Amino acid sequence: MSQSSVSEAHTPTTTRIHTLGERQVQDEERSTLAIFWRRFSAHRMATVGLLMMSAIVLYILIGSFLFTEEYANDLNLRHKWEAPSAEHPFGTDEVGRDVMARTIYGGQISLAISVLSVAVTTITGTALGLIAGYYGGWLDNIIMRVAEALLSIPLLFLLLVLSKFIGTQMPEVNVLGREISGSVVVIILVLGFTTWMGLARIVRSLVLSLKEREFVIAARAIGMSNARLVFRHILPNAMAPVIVATTLGISQVILIEANVSFLGLGVQPPTASWGNMIQRAMERIDTAQWLWFFPGALILLSVLSANFIGDGLRDALDPYSIK
Repeated sequence: MSQSSVSEAHTPTTTRIHTLGERQVQDEERSTLAIFWRRFSAHRMATVGLLMMSAIVLYILIGSFLFTEEYANDLNLRHKWEAPSAEHPFGTDEVGRDVMARTIYGGQISLAISVLSVAVTTITGTALGLIAGYYGGWLDNIIMRVAEALLSIPLLFLLLVLSKFIGTQMPEVNVLGREISGSVVVIILVLGFTTWMGLARIVRSLVLSLKEREFVIAARAIGMSNARLVFRHILPNAMAPVIVATTLGISQVILIEANVSFLGLGVQPPTASWGNMIQRAMERIDTAQWLWFFPGALILLSVLSANFIGDGLRDALDPYSIK
C-alpha cells in the first residue's frame, strides 16, 4: 500500500480524534461556566448586587434617551427648590434644574470615572506585577520600591492637590458630544496610576508561586518563549484575584470620587456627578432633603452592589470551593 493510501486511510480517524478533542474542550468550558454560575448564584447577596447594578446601569442608559444633557443643565429660577412632584420626580435644585435628569448624567460621569480608572489600575498593576514576579532581580526591586513610595502618600491628599492645581485649569473635553470638565480626566489618571500598588503586589506573589509549578517548568523546558509562557500559562491562572480586586476597586473609586467632589475639588460644574450634587445640597441640607437623598442613595446602592458582586466572584472563582 502506498504512502498516500495510508494517509488517506488514517485521515477520517485523525479528523474524528480532532473533532472529539474540540468537543471535549467545549464541554469542559461549558462545565466550567456552569460551575462558576452555580457558585455565583448560590451567593444570594451577589445575585442581589448584580440585579441592583443592572438596574442602575439601565436607569442611566434609558434616562439618557428620555432627557437630554441640555435639559439636565437648563436653568429655570422660577422652579428652584421645588419638592418632588409629577413634573420633577426628584425635585429641582437651587437654580431650577431637574434633579432626576442630573442624577442620570451625573451617574454617567461617576461610573465612567470608576470603570476607566479601575481599568487603568488593573492594566498597570497586572503588568508590573507580572514583570516583577517573573523576572525578579533589579526590575522587581525598582517596581516594589516605587510601589512602597506611592503607598506612603495619602491618596485623598494627592488627589485633592492635583485636582486643585491641575484639574481646574484644564479645558473642557468633548467626549461623544458631551462637554466634560478637564477635572474628570485628571481624576481618572490620578486614580488609575496611584492605586495599582496593591494589585501589583498580589499578582507578583501569585507569579512567584506559579513560575515554580510543574506545568510552567515543563513549558520552559520545551523552549516556550517568556511572553508566550506568561500570557498562556501564568496570567490565566492569576486572573481570579485580579477580577475580584477589579470589582471591589470600583466601589472604592466611587467613594473617593464622591469625597473629592463633595469637597468641591473633584468634577467641576457644569459637569454633574453624584458627589458634586451632594456638595451643592449643603446650602439646604435640612430643608431640601431630596437634593442629597437621591444621589446619595445611588452612591450607596452602587457601592453595595459592587461589593456584593466582588464577594460573589471571590467565592465563585475559589478553586477550593466545594459548592
